[in-house]
Amino acid sequence: MIRQNDDLHGIADALIAATNAFDVERALALFAPDAVIDDPSTGHRFDGHAGIRDYIERYFVGYHTATRILSIKKSGSRRASVRVDFTGGFGHEIGLLKISADDHGLIERIDAGLE
Repeated sequence: MIRQNDDLHGIADALIAATNAFDVERALALFAPDAVIDDPSTGHRFDGHAGIRDYIERYFVGYHTATRILSIKKSGSRRASVRVDFTGGFGHEIGLLKISADDHGLIERIDAGLE
């Protein structure tokens, strides 16, 4: 169960570490089975582990994306806004990941966007 902002920071750190290592399985293990990533910058919503696998493989592995956390702002006991720096085959972008976690500490939703 998530009890403090450090847990949300840990979830974000684990996700960034997994995607930076292009470790799709480790990243997927952080998500609830019915999790959603909604990323209007891609024009798509990614549902469940199959969709999230596609998202990670396409936009992190495929573009050799390196991500760095710039800041984390808690927005409730199970939600945080994570401002990130993305670099990769697409160039450079600053993004915002609004992460929601369930009672078990798994990511249930990410609303992603670019600044």
